[in-house]
Amino acid sequence: MRFVTRLGALSALAVLTSPWASIAAEMRGVTATKIRIGQTMPVSAFGALGKGEVGYFRMLNERGGINGRKVNLISLDDSYAPPKTVEQTRRLVESDEVALIFSSIGTAHNTAIAKYLQARNIPQLFIGSGALKFADLTQYPQATLGVQGPFRYEARLYARYALAKNPNAKFAVISQNDDFGRDYLLGLKDVLGEKYDSRVTGATYEISDPTIDSQIVKLKASGADVFVIAATPKFAAQSIRKAYELGWRPMTFLSNVAVWVSTVMEPAGLEAGIGILSTAYVKDPDDPAWKDDSGVKGWREFMTKYVPEADQHDTNYVNSYNSAMALEAVLKACGDDLSTENILKQAYSIHDLELPMLLPGIKINTSPTDHVPVDQMQFMRFNGKTWERFGELQTGN
Repeated sequence: MRFVTRLGALSALAVLTSPWASIAAEMRGVTATKIRIGQTMPVSAFGALGKGEVGYFRMLNERGGINGRKVNLISLDDSYAPPKTVEQTRRLVESDEVALIFSSIGTAHNTAIAKYLQARNIPQLFIGSGALKFADLTQYPQATLGVQGPFRYEARLYARYALAKNPNAKFAVISQNDDFGRDYLLGLKDVLGEKYDSRVTGATYEISDPTIDSQIVKLKASGADVFVIAATPKFAAQSIRKAYELGWRPMTFLSNVAVWVSTVMEPAGLEAGIGILSTAYVKDPDDPAWKDDSGVKGWREFMTKYVPEADQHDTNYVNSYNSAMALEAVLKACGDDLSTENILKQAYSIHDLELPMLLPGIKINTSPTDHVPVDQMQFMRFNGKTWERFGELQTGN
């Protein structure tokens, strides 16, 4: 997952003798012809994100790069393990000398590297996580959330929807035992307030657990009539399947990081997922509503040419396309000044950026005091084959 543009001896000599060379010395990971950026990404699970982003910058480079510079994205496997994320990130910074870290996946993983990156003055942009804590300017002054709805906002929407249907609803939650899972609990608490403790029964899992069957049995026994699955794909599929096998049919909400038909709904059993609710912020290429959409057509053309081996039913590739496009906009706005200071300045001054694979009406906005690029989502329901969107755009802000 790595591609490198090699400079010939003649062009290297030109760089060394140009006035630009002295300026470049002040801009880490930047030459007159290249920008070096890095990320960590598990080959399995969410690996599609990294593959899609590498493909996007390959396409961009064939078209001349950004402001005359090619983008060299170095994507390293961290096996979805925070200690490995730290090790690989240090390699990217100290050995590869990247200008910034882009779209590294995982809440715990980005938490593990944040202080190190701050100490090294390395931007941490479009993080592969919707954990709202990364928008805390005091803790993460050099970070932005990814191009996705924050988990905590998402959970607030689920709580509001459930209570509108049943004001006395009781909630059961299966969540990953880290900041990713805790954000969903905090979102429910934001809405339920003092009723949270009496209305919510929770169970957690570790990413190393082989199965979570016992947790689902416990949650069913709670008598809850609302089930929130705050889990990554493997455990989301297990949760859906086990609840179905137990004959448990609560109103069910599924984290939108785990809505993929090919990797979650099919392994769980399509019949088991009928009626499950989630949220969307991107266009689903499998949705007939986008059959003739120019944005989806452009995405498919990109995928066919630059990521030909990919499963185009996996919406992770849509997220990778959006994230790479957002970073492209930031780097374009930087012009020739690719210093950390200017990269951050441009990352925090995005105004109404429309991406062809975001849902209509959703625009990316950031400011020095707002590092959340996307705060709107739309509800959707699984019909046994695909997800059907309904209602208006909503925000959990």
